[in-house]
Amino acid sequence: MSIGRFVMISGLSFFGMASHVLAQSTPGLPDPLRSNNGAHITTVSEWQRERRPELIEVFTSQMYGRSPGKPASMTFRVFDTDATALGGKATRKQVAIYINGKPDGPRIDVLLYIPNRVRRPVPAIVGLNFWGNHSISADPGIRITTSYLETGKNNPYVDLGCVTDNRATEACRGINARQWPLDSILNRGYALVTAYREDIASDVPATRFSTGVHTVYPDWQNRPDNFGTIAAWAWGLSRIMDYLQIDRAIDGKRVAVFGWSRLGKAALWAGATDERFAAMLSNESGSGGAKLFRRGQGESIRRLCTVFPHWYSTNFRQYMDRDTLLPFDQHEVLALLAPRPVYIASAEQDKGADPIGEFESAKAASALYQLFGRDGLPTTTLPPLNTSVQGTIGYHMRTGGHDVTNLDWHYFLQFLDTHFKKK
Repeated sequence: MSIGRFVMISGLSFFGMASHVLAQSTPGLPDPLRSNNGAHITTVSEWQRERRPELIEVFTSQMYGRSPGKPASMTFRVFDTDATALGGKATRKQVAIYINGKPDGPRIDVLLYIPNRVRRPVPAIVGLNFWGNHSISADPGIRITTSYLETGKNNPYVDLGCVTDNRATEACRGINARQWPLDSILNRGYALVTAYREDIASDVPATRFSTGVHTVYPDWQNRPDNFGTIAAWAWGLSRIMDYLQIDRAIDGKRVAVFGWSRLGKAALWAGATDERFAAMLSNESGSGGAKLFRRGQGESIRRLCTVFPHWYSTNFRQYMDRDTLLPFDQHEVLALLAPRPVYIASAEQDKGADPIGEFESAKAASALYQLFGRDGLPTTTLPPLNTSVQGTIGYHMRTGGHDVTNLDWHYFLQFLDTHFKKK
């Protein structure tokens, strides 16, 4: 369905960027189909050759920061395999990724659950977790993370008494299982793949840029387009994808990347920069994720750059208090995902993530899907609460607040079934 006719306006110019196009339904949006020299992109080949690289460079240099390539010395070690995990329902596999190939260097522990009663290779959902691999299931075979664990207000599980000296204990097993419905995922024939965010990059002031993958790339911080934490998490997801490409139990062409909240921001950037991800699932990723800055609603650029200064590059700080004047916006990140399926989920009470802004962003990104001959978001009006609309772009807004619920997963799995499973 069309998102409305585009009309030319005079756009703002920052860093030599050209005038942009205004979408009728959301005034002031930059046009992802207008190149830096002002030319209108009309074919897929022009998009791939000219405009897509321009947008990747804009968001890399001005917002997310620049990331290194695949490490030449990176190695994988499968340190656990149990074919009878979860009562025989799945094969549990745990893999250590050594970023610089050294056991005493940065290590990302990756946990996989692969359904046993499905013909392999199977499609997979990969996403980072907030509290350690051991937190998504009470399975006693999961290695408890040795990475830093928050004990402040951001960790809702501290009151359970399972964290000692910022390290997880046995009592932390399964504390976050509610947000990772393993049975539902496995029953639908998907493998679940996850890793702990702190294994990749620190999210706390005490250890920012001094643990995880940042220790391998110290020189990437002393620059205005520095290797920020959101970019590092996205980069880590790509390193997990490197492993999934060689695991014969996983169909490397049917891997979806999932993320919630700040990890949803990383999932979208991973999908934008790594086209091996076949689908993207964003749950309440909000500012710097799916929602539009130009609306001036929800978390502002100033808040992102002051409360979470490590998330984005230093360059992004120059846009503080200019949200509604930003010469680029998040619908263009969603456009970078085309023509692959992407699902955007919002919550009614999650005002910081601006659910209307997430919907409008998905709607505006549909222009790229139409260029590819796909349907994009199949509506121009906000659907009723708790109702999913699904084209190549999917969307729902549920009741409740900032969370991941069974309803969210129900629609995610339904969406993936449509795009990943043969009819």
